[in-house]
Order: sequence, then structure tokens, then C-alpha cells
Amino acid sequence: MEVEIDLNKSVDENAGIYYDLAKRAKKKIQGTQVALADARKKLEQLQKQEAQFFQEEEVKKSKKDRKREWYEKFHWFFSSEDYLCIGGKDATSNEVIVKKHMEADDLVLHTDMAGSPFFIIKNGQKAGEITIKETAQMVAVYSKAWKMGHTIADVFYVKPEQVSKEAQSGEYMSKGSFMIRGKTEYLHPKLEIAIGLQNDLIVAGSESAVKKKTNQYVLVIPGDEKKSSLAKKIRSKLKGGDLDDIISFLPAGGGQVAKNK
Repeated sequence: MEVEIDLNKSVDENAGIYYDLAKRAKKKIQGTQVALADARKKLEQLQKQEAQFFQEEEVKKSKKDRKREWYEKFHWFFSSEDYLCIGGKDATSNEVIVKKHMEADDLVLHTDMAGSPFFIIKNGQKAGEITIKETAQMVAVYSKAWKMGHTIADVFYVKPEQVSKEAQSGEYMSKGSFMIRGKTEYLHPKLEIAIGLQNDLIVAGSESAVKKKTNQYVLVIPGDEKKSSLAKKIRSKLKGGDLDDIISFLPAGGGQVAKNK
């Protein structure tokens, strides 16, 4: 390394010049190190965003490629005994479920609250008590009791032959409403729904039903958080799953993730 000395200056003056140059160089190095650290952070963020983008694209692709089952247009779940349970999302789908999909060996569940879903347990007259309880819980979850912040609801079940569109004299049955005749059996389930991730797919139902399929789930109860933000929180806790599918399983009205599972 060559060092130039100005003979017209003293030793201290020459030393001062190189001291100032060294300080400037040190500042430049520090500035470069800070810029390099910032660049590395930005690169890491971009790499994470890229990974997330490709992951979301894979989810979209698998969702697009996956064949949707006929019952997925309704509220649905499989009980812990593996019975298919479907429910209406509105008056029209209530009408479709009862008129098109109800069969003689099914069980029908509903509440006394207006606007509640009709749920059907396919082949439900052979189902055990656990399946009926699990379905009653989903009827309660998707009823107006959830919006009202109730913790439990009254749900009854009957056989298909007790469900009729024929109103009593002088009465009119609106779309999605049916007359129930004969004896009804009541249950009093709590309002709580489990949402889980099973092989990258979102599943939902009572805790006992979801727990049969996956240990990766959260419990949701009535609350004040909006569906969109609640769904994002659930996906974060599950570490995966399609956001639209989570939203589709959430009941109307606010909710919150239960503290204990």
C-alpha cells in the first residue's frame, strides 16, 4: 500500500489527512453494510412472497381440479359415524333439500325459529345417537340463535313422513317452510363449530365429527369478529386451507375462536 506524504505539511497534518480519509471510508463501509442488510431483508420478503404466491396458486389449481360433490352446494359434513348430513343455506336450498333429497330412511332436523335450516341425515334412521346429536349441533349453529349470541338452542328431529308442504286450512307455507306433524324429539346442543384441515381440504362440523378426521382444527363460538377476518385467523392457526372454503363453513353473524380446544 502506497502512502503519499505532503512535504509542505507537518507529520501531524499528514496524519490528520489520513485520519479523515479513514473516517470517511469507515462511514462508507458502515453505509454499505446497512444497505446490504436492507437488501437482504427485502430479498427474504420477496422470497417469502414468491413462495406464498406459488403456494396459493397450487391451492387454487387443486381446488379447480378437484371435482365438487353435489352436496357441497349446501351446508354439509360427515358425522363421526360417517353419515352424510346436509342442510339448507336459505329458503330455496331448504326447499330443494326436502323436496329433492329427502328419502324415506332419512332423519330431518329443524328448530322452531323462523329462518333456520332443515338438515337431513342421509339414511339417518340407522344412525346412532352421536350422529343425531352432531347434526342437531350444526342445525343450531346455522340457525338465528348464533346471530343472537345464544350458547344453546332447541332442535328437534322427525321422520320424513312427518314433513309436509300442505298447510292447515287458512294458512300458507312460504318457500323453505314445511309443516311438521306428529311427535317430535328435542335436543339442546351448544353453539360451537369445529373447522379443520384434512389433507389440505377444509372440513367442518361438531368437534367429535371433525376430530375423527383430523387433529388439526379450531373451535369457533358466537362472537363479534367478522367472517372475513375470522377466516384469516382460522387459516393462520390451521397453517393452510382455502379462505373461501373456511368462509363458506362459518355461520352468518360474528364469531370468535374459542380459547381452549
